[in-house]
Amino acid sequence: MSTDNAARERLVVIGGDAAGMSAASGARRLRGPDELEIVAFERGDFTSYSACGIPYWVGGQVGGPDELIARSPEEHRERDIDLRMRTEVVKIDVEGRRVRARELDGGAETWVAYDKLVIATGARPLRPDLPGMDAPGVHGVQTLGDGQELLGTLRATEGRKAVVVGAGYIGVEMAEALLHRGYEVTVVNRGAEPMSTLDPDMGRLVHEAMAGMGITLVDDAEVTKILTGDDGRVRAVATQEADHPADIVVLGLGVRPETTLARDAGLPLGDSGGLLTDLGMRVRGHDNIWAGGDCVEVLDLVSGRERHIALGTHANKHGQVIGANVGGGYATFPGVVGTAVSKVCDLEIARTGLREKDALRAGLQFVSVTVESTSRAGYYPGAALMTVKMIAERRTGKLLGMQIVGREGAAKRVDVAAVALTAGMTVEQMTALDLGYAPPFSPVWDPVLVAARKATSAVRAAAG
Repeated sequence: MSTDNAARERLVVIGGDAAGMSAASGARRLRGPDELEIVAFERGDFTSYSACGIPYWVGGQVGGPDELIARSPEEHRERDIDLRMRTEVVKIDVEGRRVRARELDGGAETWVAYDKLVIATGARPLRPDLPGMDAPGVHGVQTLGDGQELLGTLRATEGRKAVVVGAGYIGVEMAEALLHRGYEVTVVNRGAEPMSTLDPDMGRLVHEAMAGMGITLVDDAEVTKILTGDDGRVRAVATQEADHPADIVVLGLGVRPETTLARDAGLPLGDSGGLLTDLGMRVRGHDNIWAGGDCVEVLDLVSGRERHIALGTHANKHGQVIGANVGGGYATFPGVVGTAVSKVCDLEIARTGLREKDALRAGLQFVSVTVESTSRAGYYPGAALMTVKMIAERRTGKLLGMQIVGREGAAKRVDVAAVALTAGMTVEQMTALDLGYAPPFSPVWDPVLVAARKATSAVRAAAG
């Protein structure tokens, strides 16, 4: 219980980005400072910013960091939120209802009591424990501070060879950013194809398109160490097969939930290490603790399993739900279908729902079809090719997933499938969707509907 004023509660928030500050702001809208004191801790230098925009800041397409910040610490404080920057929570005492906070500048530590707690500690980037991984010139890209450091290195580096380690969303986006900066880019990928969030046949399309842009992709390659020169700086990335010269290295190996505090406090974690919550984002088994953002696992509405997805869209929604519930209202977060989009230069990449291996892991039998179509009527100027893959349950014809690789106008078509997945539609039902049509926007039969028609035929054929 808060000792400052027994008549009011204290909410403590760990993490000052999307989920944490959305929760704090939402609770404040419902309850004034006389009823609810809000104390938030952020270990970094920035709050409420778009980490998704960092590759485009590095690439020069958008300004930053100010343009990527939605709300500054001062703006939060003006809303009666006691936001303490460069302060790290080092321990959660669940039984005592308190957290121990340490100021990064000076090291002073103090216990802060809470009535309600929000954990929004985000995710940590994967950084293999390999020789040379901490050498100057090797950069992760997770925070605005990381972006600033990377840009500083880019400006100071005379050589023009860059190696990106990893070919997921961050990896391919950083490859584009470095290409825009005039670097000769090599992407080293441990998988058989880039973008493991796609099926391999769709990943192959991404590989071919990136190669056509002048990006060198090295697949099935395990990094063994970072080689350095006499000055200690990075000079190459070594794999079992070859050394790839590098004046700068960017890590794009993905992230894991940052739940060290939660684990040490004995809070429940899922298979991927993320916190487990109920539909109201309350940590399971703890009435006064909530969690959201990249540190939690969420329900996959298609497979029925918990999974970890690090996306700002989800984090903001989690924060809104938490803020409503902490503030005395009511809201739920029912789950996700796994929708994500990305791009490399003019190549657009999208997926939602299950991949083939996800469906197999869930014990589902399925059919999958692939179609090629165009973004506009074929005769209209600027019509661009796209490939659409659709997966449907074998017996029922229920949509299970969709992937798209194409040029302008391709990626956002995945939203049609995301809605269909959420509604539990079959591919046959999708064929009758009344989608918008005009030659500048779509062929008479939209590519999504063409794929749905082909999937419907495949389901009927599988039924005999």
